[in-house]
Amino acid sequence: MLKLLCSRRGEGYIDTAVMILCVMLVIAVAMSVLPVFVTKNRLDTYASELCREAEIQGCVGTETARRAQVLTEQTGLEPDISWSKTGKIQLNGEFTVTVSVRADIGLLGGFGSFPVTLTSKASGKSEVYWK
Repeated sequence: MLKLLCSRRGEGYIDTAVMILCVMLVIAVAMSVLPVFVTKNRLDTYASELCREAEIQGCVGTETARRAQVLTEQTGLEPDISWSKTGKIQLNGEFTVTVSVRADIGLLGGFGSFPVTLTSKASGKSEVYWK
């Protein structure tokens, strides 16, 4: 009986249980943080598409507002948009668009909520000559 109690054959079970617990914890944290990276990627695309529209139109106004509305419907994001210039932009005139949105990183199923502001910038040059 004493020989069975001193046996160390069962020590692997505790190590395995702790390892599985740690792996599940890492997966849970990854599942709550990864959507923020997806949102940042969508925001980068949003900014570059909006910048391209302004380059083609040669102005910041109703055309870019319509494009922003279409992008909002496609991506599901409603960012704050700010332009370095508005109105007509002369050929090779540089401008910058900045879009920002607020995202929450919730750890472990809403245990903690950490708001983060994601910002994307895109720069471009007008392709239209205004007389």
